[in-house]
Amino acid sequence: MMGEKSNIILIGMPGAGKSTVGVVLAKKRGCRFLDSDLLIQEKYNALLHELISKYGAEEFQRMEEKVNASICADRTVIATGGSAVYGAAAMEHLKRIGTVVYLKLSCDTIRERLGDLNERGVILREGQTLEDLYEERVPLYEKYADIVLDCEKKRIRDIVDELSRV
Repeated sequence: MMGEKSNIILIGMPGAGKSTVGVVLAKKRGCRFLDSDLLIQEKYNALLHELISKYGAEEFQRMEEKVNASICADRTVIATGGSAVYGAAAMEHLKRIGTVVYLKLSCDTIRERLGDLNERGVILREGQTLEDLYEERVPLYEKYADIVLDCEKKRIRDIVDELSRV
C-alpha cells in the first residue's frame, strides 16, 4: 500500500495499546513509527501531564490538535493520544493521509491497564469518571474510524497480524 493513504493512524482510549501495537506493526511493515504524544512533548518541551496542569485541558487539546493537523508522513504508523478525536480539523487531516483504525477495548480492560490517570496525562474534568470519559469518547472513535478493531482478549501479535492486512 503506497501513495496518499500509505499511513495507518491508531486511535483509541489511553491504555488501548496504540503505541505498543504501532511500534510492532511498523517493524512488521518495514515503515516508520510516529507517536503524536511524543511530538507534542517535543514541540512544547514538557510532559503531557505538565502541559495539562500548566495550560488546562482545553488549551492542551488546542495544542494537540495543532500538532496532529500538521503531521506530514508517508509509509508511517501513527499512534495518537487518546484525546486526539476532540480535534475535528486534526482528525479530518489524519483521515486524508491514512487509514484510521480504532483499537477498541472495554472500559474495564482500560481501567485495569491504566493505573494512575494523572500520571498518564489523561484529561478528566471535575467529577468525571473513567466511565464518563469512555462513554464520551467511544462515539468519536467510531465516527472517525475507517476500521474498528476489537482488541479484547487479543495478544499484541494477533492485533498486529490483523492490521498487517490493512
